[in-house]
Amino acid sequence: MIDHNAATDLPNGARRMQMRYGFNEIDGWWHSSLGAHSQSVRRRLRLMDSQVIRSLVFPPGCVSPANRQPVPDPVKDWHLFAAHAQAVLDVGAVPMITFARAEPPFGSARNVKTFVSRCAEVVWGCIEQWGGHAVKDWYWCIWNEPNNRLIGGDVQFPEYRHLYEEVAAAILEELTPHLASGKARIGGPAVDTTHRPYWMDWIARLVSEVDDRLVGFVSWHRYGDWRPAVPSASLALEMWGAPDPPTGAGFEALLMSQTPIYEARARGVARLLAGRDILNVCGELNAVAHHEQYYTLGLNQNVFGAAYYASALIHLIRGGAHLEMRWSATAHGQDAYGLIRQDGRSTPAGLAKQAFVQHVRYGDWVRFPPYRPGLPGVDAIIAWAPGRRSGVFVNTTRERLDLKPVEWDDRLEACKEVLRLDMSTEDRFVREPFKGTVRLEGYGLAVVSDRAADTEID
Repeated sequence: MIDHNAATDLPNGARRMQMRYGFNEIDGWWHSSLGAHSQSVRRRLRLMDSQVIRSLVFPPGCVSPANRQPVPDPVKDWHLFAAHAQAVLDVGAVPMITFARAEPPFGSARNVKTFVSRCAEVVWGCIEQWGGHAVKDWYWCIWNEPNNRLIGGDVQFPEYRHLYEEVAAAILEELTPHLASGKARIGGPAVDTTHRPYWMDWIARLVSEVDDRLVGFVSWHRYGDWRPAVPSASLALEMWGAPDPPTGAGFEALLMSQTPIYEARARGVARLLAGRDILNVCGELNAVAHHEQYYTLGLNQNVFGAAYYASALIHLIRGGAHLEMRWSATAHGQDAYGLIRQDGRSTPAGLAKQAFVQHVRYGDWVRFPPYRPGLPGVDAIIAWAPGRRSGVFVNTTRERLDLKPVEWDDRLEACKEVLRLDMSTEDRFVREPFKGTVRLEGYGLAVVSDRAADTEID
């Protein structure tokens, strides 16, 4: 057997998988915490290897446009907030509590003091309930999309930096007795990179202008597009001067062309963080930034969404991200984001992640086969650990593709089974004997592994 820890046995380009998986759990928090099917939802979250789950507190930053249930205010509804946080812990994850935003005007000394006090009270309450030994490992994110006026308010970086420093210092004061030699996981700015110029300024200035002890991670968000999948006139939408995107297959191709940007974003941020003890977090990702099905036409959750998400994960791993956090985990009603239905059933995109994470795990050795000229629409990753070797192949096009995994990694020849989800499999994975060739019927993904039989894909 190969010694996978010996550098001399590793193929060129191999490296350790350093990215952990996570979720935002927002509108559907009730279903994972206290709902009738909460155990089924939590099972799904475990199968998706959810290691960090992000929650937004303090409106208006966390109120959804549809007036659905935001995560409870920990000051006004502590018992409900605590139930939600406990559900995260029961999954085996740690919370990322995001203090979404203060009340304007953000430069008001009184408003800053009130916000700092509220945030510190939440940290104190968590330590009182779960103990400092546990809470020291939680994540604390300050603000949500400060560069997006609709979400984070009309705040400029100097105002944000002042608020960040004040809140971070208060959090650190609460955590310091429990940290020993570790670093507090405090961070921000959860910046919108989808269509906001100069977004990287926020991260560059945060890590260069704020005391290193107060920055444990930086967070950024990326969606394929915010525009509707149908003509805006049919929805009576205000496009703020933006043109309508192409529709139908053209819009799908446009979205899928965006997944390499996750790699570019992650790689750019990694350069800003080089040599620093600061994590690189993609705090939100999805195909279309909207909560309604009529707007997205199911592209976040269907087989297209499965291929989009799997491709984005590969690119985030390539780019050096430390954590990805899909928006979002559990759907509420007809929500167009969630990967898990409120009764615990999974969407096709959820099944894709469920299969992906069982074969590409934190700490694995991974490599990225070069693009093949005859198959430009395929994204691939090879992952291995003692006793397991897997290849994940994503078809990012509507075209039928036939590929030979051994041409990408000859050690996959010993595999006996393939798992496949595509436009022909009726929103589920199918198990098939592996005979050397895999056919993907349009958007979808295939997993070829010597441990495919052990995969839970229900």
